[in-house]
Amino acid sequence: MPIAKSERLMNLALCLMNTKRPLSKRELRSSIEAYREAGAAGEPVSEDAFNRMFERDKDDLRELGLVIEVVENPLDGELGYLARRDVNSLPEIHLDAEEAAALSLAAGVWEQARLAGAASGALQKLRAAGSLAEDGGEGRTALQPRIPAREAAFEPLLVAARDRRPVGFDYRKSGSAVAEARTVEPWALEFWHGHWYLAGWDRDRADVRVFRLSRIVGKVRSKGGQFTAAVPDHVDVRQTVARFAGEGATERARVRVRRKAAFPLRAKALAAEPVDGEWDELEIPYGHGLAADLVEFGPDAVVVDPAELRTEVIARLRAVATGTPESEAGA
Repeated sequence: MPIAKSERLMNLALCLMNTKRPLSKRELRSSIEAYREAGAAGEPVSEDAFNRMFERDKDDLRELGLVIEVVENPLDGELGYLARRDVNSLPEIHLDAEEAAALSLAAGVWEQARLAGAASGALQKLRAAGSLAEDGGEGRTALQPRIPAREAAFEPLLVAARDRRPVGFDYRKSGSAVAEARTVEPWALEFWHGHWYLAGWDRDRADVRVFRLSRIVGKVRSKGGQFTAAVPDHVDVRQTVARFAGEGATERARVRVRRKAAFPLRAKALAAEPVDGEWDELEIPYGHGLAADLVEFGPDAVVVDPAELRTEVIARLRAVATGTPESEAGA
C-alpha cells in the first residue's frame, strides 16, 4: 500500500529529532522507506522526485512548528539536517480550573464532527498527564454544556477560514423561498444563541456579511485564488450578527404576537402588554434584520409600526408564498 504523507512526515520528524548529528539528504533517503520506494509495486523514487518530496516535507514540518536546523559539513560542504530536542520540546502544560473548563467545552464542538475522536484523544492525554481532571475541570454536574456542530457546512468553512481560501455556496435568506449563489471570503465562525454563524467578505455585495450555517443549501465549493479583502485583526462575529439582527438599535418597533407563541421575540422585548385574550403587544429594538426574524413566526406575529417594517415583512411573506425572489416581491 502507498505510504501516507502523514506517516512520511512522522518518520522524517523522528529521524531529525533522534539524531545526535546532522543527517544529509542521502542518509535521510536511505532511512525513510517512502523516499526510496513508492506505490504498492515498490517502484524506486527518482532523484528529482525525492528532492521535491523532501523539500515539501521539510516546509510542512516547519509550518507545523518543528524547528529544523541546516548545518554545512566543513569537509565536503554537504548540508545536514536535524531538529534538536531541547529547542523543540514543549513546556509542561498546567491548566487552572477555568482554562480546563474552557478546553473541555471547546472539545465539545467536535461531538458531531469528524474530529470527535481526535478531540477526545487530546483530552485523554491531558488527563493522563495530570493537566486535566477527569471531569474536564467543569465539576460533575447534571447539566453539562455542549456546542453541537451538525451543519454539513461547518467543517469545509472552518478549513477554508483557516487556509484563507474563498468559497461558494447557495444561501437561503430568512423569509426567502429561493437560495442565491454567494461567493465569500470566510473569516471566522462562531456559535451564538444556538446557531453557528460565518462572518466574511461577500464578493457579490462587496461588503461584510454574516451567514447562518443552517441556511446554506447544498455543498460548500472551494474557489481558487486569494482573498481580495483585508482580514480584520479581530473578527467579532457576535457583534456583526447582533447588528444585522437589530440588537443595540436605537429605534423601536411594536409587534403583536399570539399568546404562548414567538418566545424568541418575547425574550427581546423591552415591554409587553396584553391586547386581548389572544394577543400581546411587544416593544422590540428595531434594526436591520428584524423583518427576517419576524417572517419566521408567520401568522403569529403582526407588525403594528413602523410602517416600513410592516411593508418589508409583508413583501417577504409574499415571496415565500409565491416562490419568487424578494427583489421581485418589492422587498
